[in-house]
Amino acid sequence: MFSGIVETLGTIQLMNSNADAVVFHIQPQMTFADLHIGDSVAVNGVCLTITELLPQSFSVTAVPETLRLTNLGILQQGDQVNLERALLVGGRNGGHNVQGHVDSVGTIAAIEEDGKEAWLIKFTIPMALSKYIVKKGFITIDGMSITVIDAQADWFTVTLIPHTRDVTIANTYQVGTKVNIEVDIMGKYIEKLVEAYK
Repeated sequence: MFSGIVETLGTIQLMNSNADAVVFHIQPQMTFADLHIGDSVAVNGVCLTITELLPQSFSVTAVPETLRLTNLGILQQGDQVNLERALLVGGRNGGHNVQGHVDSVGTIAAIEEDGKEAWLIKFTIPMALSKYIVKKGFITIDGMSITVIDAQADWFTVTLIPHTRDVTIANTYQVGTKVNIEVDIMGKYIEKLVEAYK
């Protein structure tokens, strides 16, 4: 479980193909002194397992399904990624409950200035996800817990403040950028409960 509060950026130092999977060797900007092999880490919001640990970097493996369903499949050596370690029991959660299970890839359709410094960003998504996205609700974009501003049948908007852009890969966003989308799991639970009593 994660919070959607990105801890640091990481740089993909090396990518190795292993059968149909890809091993990413990632160097985080901030040293994670408490990482261990087998720990979970969110990479652009995707929950992956650490398989190798070096003093300045770690490795994770993305299987074919993960590469197909997320933007990890289009990453290249030198790209930056959002990183977050798994939550500690009893720790604070400044975002919302994020599983690290990406529902779909969305596309940035428009970026506009919202006031003097903020950005209003419009994302297009598959229509099947729209029922889980509501105004003022949570959504996870590339591992970032963000509040939805508006939501319609196949798109939604959010506002990004300068701090968020400065400390995440949002600083690279432009029209056409592919992002990982995870909707709030609570909507899915409620839907299943309601359907069970129909």
